[in-house]
Amino acid sequence: MPHRDQEISLLRDELEMLMGERQLLLQIVGAAASLIAGLDSKRLPVAAVEAADLVSTRINRLPEETLQDALQAVHAEIEERGVEAH
Repeated sequence: MPHRDQEISLLRDELEMLMGERQLLLQIVGAAASLIAGLDSKRLPVAAVEAADLVSTRINRLPEETLQDALQAVHAEIEERGVEAH
C-alpha cells in the first residue's frame, strides 16, 4: 500500500500544480481580453492590430464558461463599448 499512497500523493501534487497553472492562465486570458476590448484599433499601428486580432481570435475559441472564468479572475467585464473593471 505505501506505493499506492505515494502515487496518490504525486497525483494530488500534480493536480494542484495544474490548477495553479490554470488560474494563472485564466488571469492572463482575462487581462488580454480586457486589454483588447479597450483598444481603439483606428489609433494603433497595423502590427498591433494584427497581434490583437490574433489574440482575440484565440480567445474567441474558448468556451463561454472559460472566458467568464478568465474575466472573473481579473475582476473585469467586457461590454460592447469597452471594459468595465470592478
